[in-house]
Amino acid sequence: MKHWIEAARLRTLPLALASMLMGCFLAAINGYFDIKIASLTILTAVLLQILSNYANDYGDSIHGADHKDRVGPKRAVQEGKISSSQMKKAVVLFSILSFLSGVLLLIVAIDFEKESSLKTLGFFLLLGLFCIAGAILYTAGKKPYGYMGLGDIAVLIFFGWVAGGGTYFLQAQAYTDFQTISWDIFLPATSCGLFAVGVLNLNNIRDIKSDILAGKNSIPVRLGKEKASIYHALVISLAWICVFFFLFLKYQNPINFVFLITLPLFINNIIQVFKRKDMQLDPLLKQLALSTLLFVVLFGISFLID
Repeated sequence: MKHWIEAARLRTLPLALASMLMGCFLAAINGYFDIKIASLTILTAVLLQILSNYANDYGDSIHGADHKDRVGPKRAVQEGKISSSQMKKAVVLFSILSFLSGVLLLIVAIDFEKESSLKTLGFFLLLGLFCIAGAILYTAGKKPYGYMGLGDIAVLIFFGWVAGGGTYFLQAQAYTDFQTISWDIFLPATSCGLFAVGVLNLNNIRDIKSDILAGKNSIPVRLGKEKASIYHALVISLAWICVFFFLFLKYQNPINFVFLITLPLFINNIIQVFKRKDMQLDPLLKQLALSTLLFVVLFGISFLID
């Protein structure tokens, strides 16, 4: 059990929770919040994150990224704590659990008396299958997209637009139609996605040397450490630009500025990326993930309090 918990990489959960919470806060800000939908959404997100981590452990082991010279934390399959076949079964199990949780979420969330209910069901079912496939195929499969340098755009989509935007829309559709939904919610949702891209980028900067040996062409492998650090600064900066634009559009009172107290945490993260090397970068992943979660909580509070 200890090995399975370690392989689940619970330290990555704050990032997944942050994205879903952002969607919940945005729904609440617009008067659409539902606690049952929110709870099932978060449960589904946690299951998908664990699925992604297990699939990553399995995929990197079979494709050679988790070799003896890897700089980052050791993986369960890599060290022989869990066999490759066992991890593959875990990937199948959590795929099923994620799907079932998602279906239960849709049953609870969708008003089947509405004329548009079947279209909504079909859309979110496809979106759920897309998420499951994305979690698995990042490093698993014959041509994992993470090895082609497409991980960043996938993270932006899943942790930003799907997690934040999808969570918001799933709650909003229970109260109104899509024509009356506020589309500016994609600004803070995009911010969460970009912060998640920052975490992935840090992970890939740390693993540049081992990824080169494994043929994993991440963006830092393509750019090199120095340019990847500049890319990191641009990603975090763009995330804050999106937030400031949302603040400009939705400003009501000085309380809306409360979440800005987290800004120094992100600035420090950028500074440290330029200073540190290899394993020294590892603590920055956790720091950025927790900073993102704190940012989301304070963001929600700052717009919910009159």
